[in-house]
Amino acid sequence: MNMNMKVAVGLGCDRGTPLATLQHALGAALAQAGAHVEQVVAAASITLKADEPGLLALAAEHGWTMAFYAPTQLAGVQVPNPSETVRRYTGTPSVSEAAALLAGARVFGHEQALPMTALLVEKFKHRGADGRNATVSIARCDSFLFPQP
Repeated sequence: MNMNMKVAVGLGCDRGTPLATLQHALGAALAQAGAHVEQVVAAASITLKADEPGLLALAAEHGWTMAFYAPTQLAGVQVPNPSETVRRYTGTPSVSEAAALLAGARVFGHEQALPMTALLVEKFKHRGADGRNATVSIARCDSFLFPQP
């Protein structure tokens, strides 16, 4: 495992998703990426979730400052798994993937999202015992992913 690797996490969830469900989804997605929570340097979601108690609790638990992106910003990001269902409910075809790519780029002071190839984990879906759904996407944050001027 490369402990020097830094990652950005994009998070999406049903309204009212408990912290435990989000923790499980995050842990499983990080394991799939071969990453540890200590390597997370950015976390983001959609503005619709800026008041989501579970997301805010997850961020507080890890000391993250969550970034929240407007649906129009997220919709402008090319992702591997766009969803018409997600678009119908949020105004963007992707929340977690697009948020991870935007948050990862911001680490380097870029407004333009990281390329899709930066995604270590695409849309990882987890349905909690409570029936609530969480999605987690993980993007690798490396400056070499940006085209050099």
